[in-house]
This record gives sequence, C-alpha cells and structure tokens, in this order.
Amino acid sequence: MMMFQPENELPSNNAKFHKSLAFLLLISFFLAKASVYAKQNEPLPDGDEQRKYLIEKMLLIADPLLDALSKNQLREKMPVEAVEGQEEERKKVTYLEAFGRLIGGMAPWLELGPDNTAEGKLRKKYIDLSVKCIKNATDPASPDFMNFNIGKQPVVDAAFLAHALLRAPTQLWGNLDEQTKENVLNAFKSSRDIKPYYSNWLLFSAMVEAAIYKFEGKADMMRIDYAVKEHQNWYKGDGLYGDGPDFHWDYYNSFVIQPMLLDITEVVLDDEKLYNTFLKREARYAQIQERLISPEGTYPPIGRSLCYRFGAFQSLAQIALLKALPEEVSPEQVRCALYTVIKRQIEAPGTFDENGWLQIGLYGHQPELGEYYISTGSLYLCSQAFLILGLPESDPFWSKPNADWTQKKVWNGGKINIDHALY
Repeated sequence: MMMFQPENELPSNNAKFHKSLAFLLLISFFLAKASVYAKQNEPLPDGDEQRKYLIEKMLLIADPLLDALSKNQLREKMPVEAVEGQEEERKKVTYLEAFGRLIGGMAPWLELGPDNTAEGKLRKKYIDLSVKCIKNATDPASPDFMNFNIGKQPVVDAAFLAHALLRAPTQLWGNLDEQTKENVLNAFKSSRDIKPYYSNWLLFSAMVEAAIYKFEGKADMMRIDYAVKEHQNWYKGDGLYGDGPDFHWDYYNSFVIQPMLLDITEVVLDDEKLYNTFLKREARYAQIQERLISPEGTYPPIGRSLCYRFGAFQSLAQIALLKALPEEVSPEQVRCALYTVIKRQIEAPGTFDENGWLQIGLYGHQPELGEYYISTGSLYLCSQAFLILGLPESDPFWSKPNADWTQKKVWNGGKINIDHALY
C-alpha cells in the first residue's frame, strides 16, 4: 500500500530544503571568493622565474608574426580583425603596425646579444629572425614589403620600427646587410610624404628622422626641432604632457609621448640639460604609473586605445630600464607590479585566437573596445612593456627579493611614502 506524506508536512520539508540549498549556495559563494582571494595573494615567484615567464610570454606574442614574416607569409597568415567596415582599409597598414610595435618592445632584450647561456642562445635565434624580418619588410621585391607612405598611418609605425633600431643599434641595425640598410633608409625617407597631425604624431616624424640621423649622419632637423619644441609648449605639469595643446586623460604619455621625446633628444640633440628635464618628467610619470596598479594587477581603463593592453606601462618599463626610477620606487616593486599586470592580462581567455594572434580587447577578447583605427597589428604595442627584459638577468632588478608595490602595500595596511607633485 502506497503511503502519502501528510499534506501539512510538505511546507516544513520544503522550507528545510530551501534553507539547506541557501546554506550550500552561501558556502559555495564564500569558497569561490576565498579561492579568488587566495589566488590574488599567492606568493609571487622570485625574480629569475618572473624573468623566464616574461620572456616566454613575449615570445608567445612574437612567434606567429616573426615566423610568418621571416618566410614572406605575413599577409597570407595574419588575420585582420577590425571594426566592421574597416577591414580592407586596415589591411593597407596593419602589417607594419604589428611588426614595428612588436620589435620596438623586444629590441632592448635583443640588444643584450648572444652568449653561451640558454637565454643568450635564444636571443641569437630571435636576433637572426628579426634581421630576416626587417629585410623582408623593407625589400620592394618582397611579397611582404610594407607600406611606409600611403595614407596617414604608416608614419606612426615607421616610427616604432625606427625606435626599435635605435634601441638595438648593434644587434638589429648592425646585423643588416648593406642593401637592407639602404632599403630601410629609403623606406623611412618615403614616409616624409605624410604630414603628421598637430599632436603626438609630430614625434613619429621626428623619430623617423632621428633614426636616419643616427645611421646616415644627416636628417630633416626641422621635423625634430619642431616636435621637441611643441611638446615643451604642451607640458602641463607634474610629469604630464598634453596630446597637442589639450590634455587627454589616457595613456598616450606612455604609449608614445614620453619614451619617444626622451630618446629623440638623446640621439639627436646635444643638450644634456634638456634631456635631464625630460628624464625627470618621465620618471615622475613612471612614479604615477606605478601607483595606478592595483593590488590585483589591474589599472584604470581610462581613455582611448585600451586595446594596447599593458603597453600602457611603456614609460614605467623604460624608466626602470634606464635605472632612473625615483628613490621612493624600488626596482623590485616595479618588477613585481609589471609581472602581475602582464600575467593577469595575457592569461585572460580570448587574448589570443586559435593560431596565437592577438585579439582586440583589454582583458581577453572585447571587440567592442576597438576604435576605428584599431586592427590586429595595432595590438602589438603591448610588447613595449617588455623593455625591462633589456636589463640582464644578473641585474639587481631581477635578483632582489620580491617587494609589494604601492597599492599592494597601502591596502594591506602597510607604510608608503607621501606622494608629492613635481615642481
């Protein structure tokens, strides 16, 4: 005989069930939160391991591009993700974008040169690969010959390639054959057809001229002088420049303005006082950048071109490379902060497509963040954060014990220095 539970007991049992379910959900929620907290607060690997990780990820970004270009297959293999309707237009410029920006960030590491260590042998491989890519990119007879003068965009990425050669004059420029050197200079000179916008773009023309000056001994000095003087006029104070006459709250002080302004001045202008002024301002900006990094390795998504990801910290990386950090900011805290930022972003699902090419986004794949001028090639500006790899593995930057960066200190109840403006 089937037994039925009395009707008046059902609400009581249902209530018990719902209470149990609610309790389990609550426990699951707190366990998930605890797991996230534990992951965010797990001890970082030491400096040697951080360096190995960063090299591995830099090459993960680089491999599809350098492999394809070295075989004259870049146009064939590289996808072109862009805003709908802009794909064909971006195909005219995206290849130089990708190569110039990538190699600009890798250059200081390559400039360390080959040696008998495992890393030194790896550098040898990528120096040879990069030299072959430069040859193919600038040879008019090559299937992957790049656009240096049609439209506006090419002057931007000619400048990034020029910056790469200035950052690695021995291992990149010095290993080019004479015909390729001539091709590079001809390509750079052809970009003079492009009139830059009255903004940070002045520095692109100036950077191209700085490379021509460095490697040929003469250049259009007016383009350099004009860019430098206008940026002096656009200085807003406390380590920050306007992008043109107006101030923009974005990361262009780091993406372009301060690194290029400093290096153009060093290469071309015999003015130690001016160089030191620019260096002091960029060091202050780097100090601000370090304070923007949260305990979890995030930072404010402010302004345009967020899809350049951790390339937003080029200035911080450059000042660390130059050993010019303010005394309140230790190299080891910068190392740990940049490692955490890069790791968080590069491991986000969707950062790469199935073939290893970068995809549009700040954290993973977020195509809605792509402005009209953004395409696959644009994204390789992220490599500028790897400038710190130009500090050799024996440098104290890598060997000193891990240290918390400013926000991680303060939000754990630690002591930090009072922050002061640059006067």
